[in-house]
Amino acid sequence: MSIKSDQLLLYAVQYATYVLEVCVCATLAWEGRWRRLKGLGLYVATLFLLDGVARPAVSNFFGKESIQFFYFYWTTDLVFALGAFLVSCGFFRRAFAKEEKVWNFVRLLLIFVFLVVLGITALSFTRHYTDLYSRFVIEFNQNLYFVCLVLNTLLYLTLQQLAIEDDELGLLVCGLGVQFAGEAAWCAFLNLTADQGIARALSQFVVPGCTLAMLWIWIYGIGKTPLTVSDEFRPGRKDALVEVLADQ
Repeated sequence: MSIKSDQLLLYAVQYATYVLEVCVCATLAWEGRWRRLKGLGLYVATLFLLDGVARPAVSNFFGKESIQFFYFYWTTDLVFALGAFLVSCGFFRRAFAKEEKVWNFVRLLLIFVFLVVLGITALSFTRHYTDLYSRFVIEFNQNLYFVCLVLNTLLYLTLQQLAIEDDELGLLVCGLGVQFAGEAAWCAFLNLTADQGIARALSQFVVPGCTLAMLWIWIYGIGKTPLTVSDEFRPGRKDALVEVLADQ
């Protein structure tokens, strides 16, 4: 594959990602689920604004190899990592919405896990304090993404074990799992292959590909799953309320 073809494919994947991010927000608004999934909508909107608008603007202004773009890139990646963790916490809150005591315990556990990640990363930073971004921000992002993968996997298994009837939540958790698991598996593969040959050439397509898969699953989950009882009776869903009353 020629360099030009690689660039065209990369641009196609990137712009497809931007389109799907907009589609997720549009689907939330169209299906009337923005209020219930406002955290997810804010996360996707942030992805679009920072990755699709702000990063290209900074890259074009300062140059892709500039120190300004380097700092901006990893700062926005920190925002994405924190956003992914908060989205995972929101999924846990929804899963245990009817079990307040369980949620109180899970909430404390999530806070504890976050502090542990922060502490471990800070400990690493004290050993390499001369380089803040490569030894703290970048490592913190990687550690937090790994924790999100573990938490998301535990939540998915919990949903299956407890047979929680929430198809929308199941698909949202599944989509996030594809994102995290795909990236983690690819990083492991790169380590095994020493990041050489075709593996290195394909690495720039894997992360956007995982993001595309996640967004597709989210759009399907938001647009195709039936409304739950809480959806039907919330403000702004008078049409659903009429249908429910008509069936009584």
